[in-house]
Amino acid sequence: MTTTPNSTHPLLAIQFDSTTDFITLVDYCDTFVDALIKFDDLALQMALCCRLNACLTLLQSTLDEPIPPHLVKCFIANKTPPSLPRFDFECTELCQHCITLTQFLAELGFSSEKGKSLVWLLNDLINYFVAEMRAPRWLRTLDGVKSLDEVMV
Repeated sequence: MTTTPNSTHPLLAIQFDSTTDFITLVDYCDTFVDALIKFDDLALQMALCCRLNACLTLLQSTLDEPIPPHLVKCFIANKTPPSLPRFDFECTELCQHCITLTQFLAELGFSSEKGKSLVWLLNDLINYFVAEMRAPRWLRTLDGVKSLDEVMV
């Protein structure tokens, strides 16, 4: 089933379905979430959220599949990348996200499947937040105590 809402915004006219490759779906997710943050129009935000949800749902069904041979070349680097993606928030941002999610859960409740999924998300975010807050910041070296940021460069 192709998802094609009838609206005037160009992002809502993007077509995708179960045959869309996962790289394209990931790009669409990125586009939708960027627009979701960028626009203040509530109706557009709701529509973008629905598009993002549809895209994520299609993407979810592909996550355990091997990378198709025609896409493998997209994942081969000629040199070591300077960094790899990682979940990297400032503690203040992460704490605010956890607070917001906690408040949302308190309003939504915990009995629905969505509530249970959000509880697991909150659990993962809090565990990451706690680990980040407890993580060492400095390393004792032969040259004295150094910032881990300085040592790990």
